[in-house]
Amino acid sequence: MVGTNSNGQSIEMDWDDGPSPMQLTLQMIGACSLVDVVIGLKDRNFTEVWVEINSTRREESPRSFTSIEMEYHITGEVPKLLAERIIHKSHEKYCSVSNSLNPSIKINCTVIINGVNK
Repeated sequence: MVGTNSNGQSIEMDWDDGPSPMQLTLQMIGACSLVDVVIGLKDRNFTEVWVEINSTRREESPRSFTSIEMEYHITGEVPKLLAERIIHKSHEKYCSVSNSLNPSIKINCTVIINGVNK
């Protein structure tokens, strides 16, 4: 399947050998939120930012998400409290993808700075 937007940009999707639609949804939540994090940290000295995502889905159809766990990793000189505030704001207000989900889906976020979760 090829999805093409109004600008003519395309993305190829192969459900047999690639991510499922639900996996793509999780990846897009992460991508959207990471944009907010990078913009929010623009005045800080950091070298890497990534997010690891796990989810729980209903057993019966529709097999929608019931919860999403997002573990943000940041390498650099970033106060954890600042990162947590930026991430919270992302999911509360700015990330269009996570804000498009059913509000009953619980999104839990943790922040790891330089490999330490304290």
